[in-house]
Amino acid sequence: MKDKVNEIQISYKERVKSPFWKKINSSQDANALLFEHWNKNTIELHETFKVMLLNNSNKVKGVFQVSQGGITGTMVDLRILFAVVLKTLSVAIILAHNHPSGKLLPSEADKRITEKIKKAATLFDIKVLDHLIITPNEEYYSFADNCLL
Repeated sequence: MKDKVNEIQISYKERVKSPFWKKINSSQDANALLFEHWNKNTIELHETFKVMLLNNSNKVKGVFQVSQGGITGTMVDLRILFAVVLKTLSVAIILAHNHPSGKLLPSEADKRITEKIKKAATLFDIKVLDHLIITPNEEYYSFADNCLL
């Protein structure tokens, strides 16, 4: 009896009439789009980590929720994050997570995960353009604007 190997198929289908495909020119553009698509019923309840997927022209291909956690944190599995980034053939990403407390400054854990993702992205020639901390009152903190990338 022959051993059988699982077959893996990868596919990605772009939707022509997608609400996305907006060009991101600044952290303000990214925050506006992310906040618009954030669940307002849970933004003050628990942390959520998302990735905005971009093409070579910085147009948004989509936003993917990587994880959802508790009141003060969420775990980010790099394998899941990069599986999505690679499957969508994205060449740049913007990271984002919310702080339910409304606190704008990044924690040491926020800085560490950003650096870890940035190092991994380098291996795939993927640019990490920014990491935004989103708050319930529409304020945000940009790692790029504050020279932390």
